[in-house]
Amino acid sequence: MAKILAIIGDTVTFQVVQELLSQEGHQVRVVSDDKEGLDLARELSPHAIICDGTSPQINFLEVCRLVKADSLGDSFASRELARAYFILLTTPEQFDEIQELDAPFDDFLFKPIVKQELLARVRASKQSRELRAQLALTQQELQLSRDRILQSEKMSSLGELVSGIAHEINNPITFIYSNLTHVQSYATDLIELLRLYQKELVDPGAEILQKQQDMDVEFVLDDLLKIVSSMRTGSDRIRQIILSLQDFSRSDRSGWQLFDVSDGLENTLLLLQHRLPAREGRRDIKVMKEFGNLPQIECYAGLLNQAFLNIINHAIDALEESAQELEELESIKFKPVILITTQVVDAQRISIEVADNDIAHSKDTTAEISEPFLGAKPAEPPISSGLALSYRIIVEQHKGEFKCFSEPGKGTKIQIEIPLRHS
Repeated sequence: MAKILAIIGDTVTFQVVQELLSQEGHQVRVVSDDKEGLDLARELSPHAIICDGTSPQINFLEVCRLVKADSLGDSFASRELARAYFILLTTPEQFDEIQELDAPFDDFLFKPIVKQELLARVRASKQSRELRAQLALTQQELQLSRDRILQSEKMSSLGELVSGIAHEINNPITFIYSNLTHVQSYATDLIELLRLYQKELVDPGAEILQKQQDMDVEFVLDDLLKIVSSMRTGSDRIRQIILSLQDFSRSDRSGWQLFDVSDGLENTLLLLQHRLPAREGRRDIKVMKEFGNLPQIECYAGLLNQAFLNIINHAIDALEESAQELEELESIKFKPVILITTQVVDAQRISIEVADNDIAHSKDTTAEISEPFLGAKPAEPPISSGLALSYRIIVEQHKGEFKCFSEPGKGTKIQIEIPLRHS
């Protein structure tokens, strides 16, 4: 059964169309005015519109163009109306003139109406609508595939860029770090030598005494080794970050690799460390880790790191959003926490859970995350592009499972299961 709108000026045709289509079980609305017909078309979004081109009170060309122009609208109703199959009722003589106007109708039917021809046009409208819907879905799926390819290329280029920068920084910082060991040793020896001189030189001259007083020798001797130690700590921190960047951005060109999930999570947390300290309106985000004794898994290491980054970033964003929604006194009391748990599920799989205590989300988002990549509703934007990308990495590329659960006022938990081996 189809929804059909007929805009017909003369009474005889009006009755014939309504009777024939109603007998076939179609839902038919018939009006005699083009303005009323256009308003009703926007309200009903019919499958087919039959418009009388021979009636002087109906501007069929304007109706047809306005219906098709609704495809420019952003609403779902506008897109549905633009798919309506437009059938023009005309005469052989008038049809020759209409062809020169380049009117955007889909089909035509000569008057007087023949029942079988009318029903054939309605069947054609149904088939055309189905084909158009399928074409639109295919175009959206192609666009999603194109976006995925672009995203993969972007991440690959970014990984190469990060790896290159990390390598360039690693060379001078390694030079600095290794030399600081010698600096510390030399400083210790020089301080010991200076102490011996102080013991031997019982009565130093006025110039030496003045210099000691000006530079506060005791403070310098005490602080020098502390400075060198602090420099070593800082350079070691830089080295750790660089190693994490190199591991995070490792190339997947070699295909499936053995990967330590615990190391990947640690490196990801190190890269996100700057987002955890307290900010205005939010306390420190505490990260708790309960890592099981996991075997190495076979995976695309760089992509898996990207998935971890997106998921933990999403948790941090949710906690910040929760803190912003609370009143000032409540936000001070709110203690944001992220709990990361890993364990072996069975001989074939491991699981990773990232849970937070955000209060901003209150619904199960699994379906919304998956739909953009399963093609269920390709026109709808994903709830989170980062989570959607992680879903694709886990489910499509690693044949794993990705679930997201939320409870009002309790928080969100993202649960991942990944096969140990690529099959």
